[in-house]
Amino acid sequence: MTPADLSRAVLHAVRRAVAEDALRAPVPARVRVERTRPGGRGEYACAVALQLAGPAALPARDVAAILRDRVLHAPGIGDVEITGPGFLNFTLRAGAHGLDTLVRTVGAHGTAYGQGDALAGTKVSFVPVEELRARVVTEAVERLLRSQGATVGERAASGETLHVVPVPAADRDLFDRLGNDAARWALLRAAPHDRPQDTGDGALLVQQESNPLFRVRYAHARIRALGRNARQLGFGAAYEESVDAPALAVLLADHPAVLAAAARHREPDRVARQLEALAQAFFDFHDSASPLPVGDEKPSAAHRSRLALAEAAGTVLAGGLSLLGISAPEVL
Repeated sequence: MTPADLSRAVLHAVRRAVAEDALRAPVPARVRVERTRPGGRGEYACAVALQLAGPAALPARDVAAILRDRVLHAPGIGDVEITGPGFLNFTLRAGAHGLDTLVRTVGAHGTAYGQGDALAGTKVSFVPVEELRARVVTEAVERLLRSQGATVGERAASGETLHVVPVPAADRDLFDRLGNDAARWALLRAAPHDRPQDTGDGALLVQQESNPLFRVRYAHARIRALGRNARQLGFGAAYEESVDAPALAVLLADHPAVLAAAARHREPDRVARQLEALAQAFFDFHDSASPLPVGDEKPSAAHRSRLALAEAAGTVLAGGLSLLGISAPEVL
């Protein structure tokens, strides 16, 4: 079950409640479902009950209870809790993350997975900029806007201005010192309104786990190596049976929404953080269930399915890095 599937299930519950006269309120055009914040319950949360409480003339928790009864047994939903003033918190059933569909979708779209028409009809242009970080951030935002169907015009004096904290004078030679990939990561990883990453210690050039850029690019390279090794063993990727990897599933499913939000809010740092989380989820998955046979194991449907999921993650990593203007090497 993807976030879009869950949103449709909640909206269907609202329609049912209204049709059954259990809830007297206008049915919204859409229902927003978001990842649960750290410390929250379940995997996803929805505030639709708070939205409907006023029109329904009911406490939000009562509205939430009405909706919970009608969405609890929807396919893919394991549990629904009501928290706070009336938030619905969802836990998906094991294996209900729609991984087979996700893997096929990523395979069909390739590195363009997550790109779409969320901002179709939007027209924007930016003012010309000379300051290093403003120029790099603006270029990344332009790529993100185009990836969501927006029309980006030539830079002009009447265009939009991004508010970006500039790099210190000592970092104006960033590209000469770090190269394209590390320099762009340093300038894009922090939110535009925050100070860019300190590059004085050369940490972004170190090939260690402590370097988030290295971990993201190494995850991609490792996934490509898995594919090469699998071919040497005589098998390829094919999602044939369920794989238990909920964290990876959620991040893959959320990727289109992350790209759309990054474009809409002009914040490419959202993409960088998504890639970091995706890389970590891949390593956790790989360590718990290797896509390659171990010891005397023979290649099986489980290995083919795990490899297919890993390759989907690698494709998303490559696509996200590309939108940031950073390369995704096959070998590190």
